[in-house]
Amino acid sequence: MEKCQNRRVSEYYGENTFSFALMREKLPRQAYAQLEQAIGNYQGLPAEAAEAVADAIREWALSKGATAYTHWFQPLTGLTAEKHDSFIEPDGSGGAVERFSGAMLLKSEPDASSFPHGGMRSTFEARGYAAWDPSSPAFILDGPKGKTLYLPSVFVSYDGQVLDKKAPLIKSIRALNQQALRLLRLLGHRADWVYPTVGAEQEYFLVDLEHFQARPDLRILGYTIFGEKSPKGQQFGDHYFGSIRDRVLGFMQELEIELYRLGIPAKTRHNEVAPNQFELACHHELANLAADHNQLVMELLKRVARRHGLAALLHEKPFSLINGSGKHNNWSLQDSAGVNLFDPGSTRVENIRFLCLLAALLDGIRDYGDLLRAIIADPGNDLRLGSHEAPPAVMSVFLGDEITSILNRLERGRLDSMGTRDSFSTGVPFIPHFPKDATDRNRTSPIAFTGNKFEFRAVGSSASIAMPNAVINVLMAEGLRRLADLVESKTADGMETERASLEAVRETYARARPVHYEGDNYSREWIREAGARGLAIAGNTPEALEFLKRSKNIELFERHGVMSRGELGARHRVKQDVYVKTVELELRTARNMLRTLFLPAGFRYQADLSGSIRLRAEAFGGGLRGEEPADPPPDVLQGQREYLRKVSLRVDEIIRKLSELDSQNEELKKLDPDQAAEFCARSVRPALQAAREVVDDLEERVDAGLWPIPRYWQMLSGL
Repeated sequence: MEKCQNRRVSEYYGENTFSFALMREKLPRQAYAQLEQAIGNYQGLPAEAAEAVADAIREWALSKGATAYTHWFQPLTGLTAEKHDSFIEPDGSGGAVERFSGAMLLKSEPDASSFPHGGMRSTFEARGYAAWDPSSPAFILDGPKGKTLYLPSVFVSYDGQVLDKKAPLIKSIRALNQQALRLLRLLGHRADWVYPTVGAEQEYFLVDLEHFQARPDLRILGYTIFGEKSPKGQQFGDHYFGSIRDRVLGFMQELEIELYRLGIPAKTRHNEVAPNQFELACHHELANLAADHNQLVMELLKRVARRHGLAALLHEKPFSLINGSGKHNNWSLQDSAGVNLFDPGSTRVENIRFLCLLAALLDGIRDYGDLLRAIIADPGNDLRLGSHEAPPAVMSVFLGDEITSILNRLERGRLDSMGTRDSFSTGVPFIPHFPKDATDRNRTSPIAFTGNKFEFRAVGSSASIAMPNAVINVLMAEGLRRLADLVESKTADGMETERASLEAVRETYARARPVHYEGDNYSREWIREAGARGLAIAGNTPEALEFLKRSKNIELFERHGVMSRGELGARHRVKQDVYVKTVELELRTARNMLRTLFLPAGFRYQADLSGSIRLRAEAFGGGLRGEEPADPPPDVLQGQREYLRKVSLRVDEIIRKLSELDSQNEELKKLDPDQAAEFCARSVRPALQAAREVVDDLEERVDAGLWPIPRYWQMLSGL
């Protein structure tokens, strides 16, 4: 780490990654060509090429000091998984040799019995395969006493059923590529392939590790379920883009070194709106690689934070009454020549291509926005979506004034060039003018066009971006398929290609118009209007997950070869199970904290207040310093007794709330999965919130020295 601090980033960037450039250098020419062909054509790698790749990876990894390897995959837990195997094998003479073959590269066999599968297999069926993904380069991670080679992989069952998040993403990329090439060829645009690109903006909180360790809710859940509002929160807006304090800056700089060594293109770091909230944004990359890299970003955030005596919180709402954290997913399309296909361009041909792609995306979101809502649904995001810092749980698209005007004119039969951008002046004489963006940003929109990409703002900060991007890709593929069908139909009837394309865009936009919204997505009026427009609305995770069962959504995934009916149903059951288990854990943690922390603190404070009142009454009743007894002023004890009464009332109310939570815990055990999910959303979480309000009110009144856990104001200041 120290060796990197005084070097240019370009000198050590990607030094722990077996990149494609390194593969080209190390592999025999034929083996590299076969590897490229396998990735580009979505086909298997020949055995002889696999052996060559394995030899090259082994020599590189051993030269770096790696002693073990692992097939690194992303099961339905939402985390990553790994099983480490040593390179060594006994040589039969008391020694050992390092061995790594093509067969060992292509797959490993972790025990799959304990990974979520949503009922696709029996518990006793333990075999599962982690199969190497050659499109995502291998990398090395440093451990405390050695290094390990990581091989990004997909994870499937013995019967070939998908048990992870990477495989559907790769399949969705293939489907999108097929349909995009079909449409582009109709438009006369030449490309060998089209690939989605993603740049993820990762938000997170930092707290002192001692405070983290002292709070059961943070240690168990990763977020607070109790805590009285800090007097100073984000009301002054002074943390946003503020000066980064030395302790935090040191952490950020070390994190960036770790990321750069892995070839992860970290670009932006800054303070976010809430106190102790920050953001790390990465350059756009090909979607599959971006998803892998974001998993590593989240892992390294937590790992590096601990080295600095900090805890990184990735939960969507770690603290109540201040902003939560999201992960803005900036999505676009790139062709084999490196052209960003969502850049409107300046020529008529470029404009028509842009409008065709835009119409296809709007059409996909119009019919399958419910899938986007379902795939981002989880118990953490339920606490964030719809708040003042996050978009509502209704999928709509913001395009801005210029694009909206063009679409409106197109509906009337006109297409004008996008033209050149206006310049912008600050009014300060010596600061030069600079190009003005086509539109302002709408921070309330869940899906906003921001110039040459779409920013999907509803993804939760702790979530993998693999499945959200898989859904965007497949609904885009469907929109492209429909639009290409329209263009083909019109040209077959003798219509010229340009006119056919514009007519297809006009008809498609007219159908997709309900999903296009330029206003304030936070307003209650929009929720009512969205319902009238026929857009999917779900107020919580159980409601949103029902969208996964819709026949049209199952047919979409099957039509494009991304997931089967059984695989999509399994995801519904896994996400539902995670929701119920998370709320159950909240319930158990809350009951434990009420019983063992807050009630004892309340009892002690009542005893202290009672003792103080008794001593004061005795002091007046028995005289002071041997003097004759004096009658106390009539109100001298009244204030203290009233304060004690208020504390006692809150302690009694906590006892009642605890009894209610105990009853709900017993009721939850009797319910089937669907009933349990509904009960958690409608009853348990409201009851937890009610208990929290009483505890937070008590916290405001109890002696700070008696309160058993760090308070918000302590955790959210002083880093």
